[in-house]
Amino acid sequence: MLVGKNTFFIRDIPKQERPREKLLETGSKHLTNQELLSVLLGSGTKHESVMTLAQRVLVTFGGIESLKDTTYEELSAIKGIGKAKAATLVAAIEFGKRIHTIKLEEKYVVRQPVDVAGYIMDELRHLKQEHFIALYLDTKNQIIHQQTLFIGSLNASIVHPREIFKEAVKRSAASIICAHNHPSGDPTPSQEDIQITKRISECGKMIGIEVLDHIVIGNGRYVSLKEKGYL
Repeated sequence: MLVGKNTFFIRDIPKQERPREKLLETGSKHLTNQELLSVLLGSGTKHESVMTLAQRVLVTFGGIESLKDTTYEELSAIKGIGKAKAATLVAAIEFGKRIHTIKLEEKYVVRQPVDVAGYIMDELRHLKQEHFIALYLDTKNQIIHQQTLFIGSLNASIVHPREIFKEAVKRSAASIICAHNHPSGDPTPSQEDIQITKRISECGKMIGIEVLDHIVIGNGRYVSLKEKGYL
């Protein structure tokens, strides 16, 4: 990317004010929002320093809180924020969101169906398509991995046990819990749900990996097929 010879870079800022150097010397926690944003932007324009540009971005969006929902189009529309800077900021924001939403899976213990529902309810309840996921557990019933395996209208021809148990073997899982959502909001299991559950359970018995439950998620409600007697 070509920049003008008069473009302000972080290196043009007096050393004692350079956010990158401050980050390296004192740690990121000691940087202001403006300084952190300056590090991401990397350079300003020929008319303003990177610190000034960073402050203008924050003012435009009313602070860091509103930045989390901004789009590439909104960012690239700001004078001084080109395609590369906008893409960098959008990527950084998304990365931060993903880190924030990471569940400490190795510490989450499943003791009963309500534990599973609490773990995945917010993730699945508002999805517009059916998502079939599997939770893989160790010998202490701690979740070691979560995998989305199928998306779309679920039926026995789509939900292949081999895909479910291939991941279980890969993760050295002792047991699994299946779950999927009903976009209608009604978690009542269909006959297809029941058939799929029985098929997966039978496959698990053959290879020695127990299927503990199959949870159907609705809008704020759930149904455990184990509690209903189908496992």
